[in-house]
Amino acid sequence: MAAVQAAPVFLDVERTLDKVTELVSEASRQGADLVVFGESFVAGYPLWGGVLPAVRQHAFFEELVASSVAVPGPHAERLAAIARRFDVALSIGVNELAPNNVAQVFNTNLVFNRRGQLVNHRRKLVATWYERLTWSHGDGYDLHPVPIDDCTVGVLICGENTNTLARYALLAQGEQVHIASYPPAWPFDLREGKPEYDLADSIRLRAAAHSFEGKVFTVVAVTALDAAAVEHVAQGDKEIARTLTSTPTASLVIGPRGDVIAGPLIGEEGILYAELDLQEAIPLKLAHDITGTYNRFDVFQLTVNSTRHRPVTIVSEGAAATRILTDSPAEPSAREIGGVMTSDGQHAVGLERI
Repeated sequence: MAAVQAAPVFLDVERTLDKVTELVSEASRQGADLVVFGESFVAGYPLWGGVLPAVRQHAFFEELVASSVAVPGPHAERLAAIARRFDVALSIGVNELAPNNVAQVFNTNLVFNRRGQLVNHRRKLVATWYERLTWSHGDGYDLHPVPIDDCTVGVLICGENTNTLARYALLAQGEQVHIASYPPAWPFDLREGKPEYDLADSIRLRAAAHSFEGKVFTVVAVTALDAAAVEHVAQGDKEIARTLTSTPTASLVIGPRGDVIAGPLIGEEGILYAELDLQEAIPLKLAHDITGTYNRFDVFQLTVNSTRHRPVTIVSEGAAATRILTDSPAEPSAREIGGVMTSDGQHAVGLERI
């Protein structure tokens, strides 16, 4: 697998997708089967949320909406084609624009298999702190691992990796490889005498905890911060620039013992590679199998609502059926276009609804 730590072309979706093509091509040449990008890589994390007051964020939000991705849509089609062209599974974060709303944006992660099929389409459950000025809350749709080659792969976005129930939900559904995506910066506390948030160490702690508890591999990929993004937000303000660069992030790969097996890659751009031997998890489950023999299902139960949130349901008088206006294309039969189809056909890239 390959964990890509790179910076997008900030708020420029077309040029960012050009960079995705180059990076996936490089990872494929190195033999990667699974290529993982960071949070909101297409086309940039809303950095301004942590350093600017809300009254100065409007223009940035307009730029983010303009560079957001519709799913299905031409940019998602292009990502599918990249996975198919280079014969890799691809996990990547995007800013997703809701189809029925001109300005509602979700923090979304997409997973494509080698054939370019969109097999997982997840929206971050809860936007964290100042992110709520940009992103809507997601839902439990696709909160499950998916088959990639001979293993099952699950994904959580940034702070979701702190959510014990979300992590357990993936493990209990058979997760073997966990993907954790993170942002390029996380300024948190500028009070004098107070410690700033150590993003790199926090990432390591969460990844190690999930791997050790679940006996899985965790692949951490983060979106890097480059000078162009800093300058775009800071606009010459040295204090804002210093704040944005004060919390470097880190990509790494953790084994099922909680040990670091690749990385960390801190701050700079690059690609981490690692070979994952899934057999390593088997003997470790003799001690603690928290989704099997080391749990008490007569004592603890977890229920997950996996339905997609819908903004409105319209019932027409005398109609033979209820027409539902969803936040995604409707669910009637669909025909495949260009050989791209999802596992359930509902949120397919490359589908024309008929």
